[in-house]
Amino acid sequence: MQNFKFIDLFCGIGGFHQAMESLGGECVFASDIDEDCRKTYKANYGIEPAGDITKIEAKDIPEHDVLCAGFPCQAFSKAGKRLGFEDETKGTLFFDICRIMEFHKPKYALLENVRNLASHDHGNTWKVIHDRLKKLGYNLLSEPVIFSPHYIGIPQHRERVFIMCIRNDIGNIKPFSFDTKKIPSSSIETILQNEDEIPNVQEYHISKDMVNLIDLWNKFIQSIKVDKLPGFPIWTDRLCELDPNEDLSQYPDWKQNFIRKNNELYLNNKRFINSWLKQAQKNPLFFGAKAKLEWQAGNNGTPDIWNQIFQLRPSGIRVKVNSYFPALVAIVQTSIIGSRRRFLTPRECARLQSFPDTFQYDVKPAQAYKQFGNAVNVDCAKLFANHMFNK
Repeated sequence: MQNFKFIDLFCGIGGFHQAMESLGGECVFASDIDEDCRKTYKANYGIEPAGDITKIEAKDIPEHDVLCAGFPCQAFSKAGKRLGFEDETKGTLFFDICRIMEFHKPKYALLENVRNLASHDHGNTWKVIHDRLKKLGYNLLSEPVIFSPHYIGIPQHRERVFIMCIRNDIGNIKPFSFDTKKIPSSSIETILQNEDEIPNVQEYHISKDMVNLIDLWNKFIQSIKVDKLPGFPIWTDRLCELDPNEDLSQYPDWKQNFIRKNNELYLNNKRFINSWLKQAQKNPLFFGAKAKLEWQAGNNGTPDIWNQIFQLRPSGIRVKVNSYFPALVAIVQTSIIGSRRRFLTPRECARLQSFPDTFQYDVKPAQAYKQFGNAVNVDCAKLFANHMFNK
């Protein structure tokens, strides 16, 4: 596989493009419905992606050796159980992949999707995809491969499904295996920029009120008397006496459990917590999700949020150990690096997705974060392409 041609469907900002080009591929067609993604793609690769793939005829797409697609995960019609694969997949974007593969018969196809695809619709989604690709004349593994960049030393935990397809006359697909017990260590420091490298760095620093809020939470976790820090979420509105008139049975079991554990934590630290709550309530950010804490950073040494990474999530402030970042998502709210007291920058997000520093991301930070959150990790795509090509 040298000097091969590939197409990039649902191309986003070109994670597959980066991987395939590095292996000697030439992109002959790209498509994405998002206008901002198309602009970023053209700025980096000089190719103007087409728009909505559902409106493009297969015959209008150039011949190619490899089809790449990071397609959305969608449920398939139960009617297809009786009416066949084509009817079952109609109305989904996977159908468009199939009609292009059926017309062009590329030698290879590499598909990527969210982890949930493996169990989506009680396994029906994967079964339909697998069986349809087999019927189109391709060899693929019986189960989707679930893989994350942190398995190869990139400091991001981002499990995704990868599907490798080889046309029957080309050969069989080799089994793919990896030992999750031998994952290489990773460090967030490998992708972080120095402060003097970041234009307008102050825009990424958290506010003084947020610093004070984290200091308050640090005081909490360092002062409560417990054998180990709670594995359950701390809900400050439940750090109080139980209301005898409240019927806890109205809540699901998991919520009842959390309420009782928060109450127990309160009763064992009543004097400190009452004093702490009075102080915390003076902070203008102490409300809603920021009045909740999820400690997921273990129990080694003195707990300190500033030594970890954390996110502001709807469920609370989630603190995680600083070995790798949680998965980038398509929203502006990225992880906060405790030691730097700032959010991840777009360039750091690019590095987490294995894009080179020469990559030109969208000048609007909100768009840049969204695009990297939706992107295919370049090094993961390259790993599976190499496996598929038997390199």
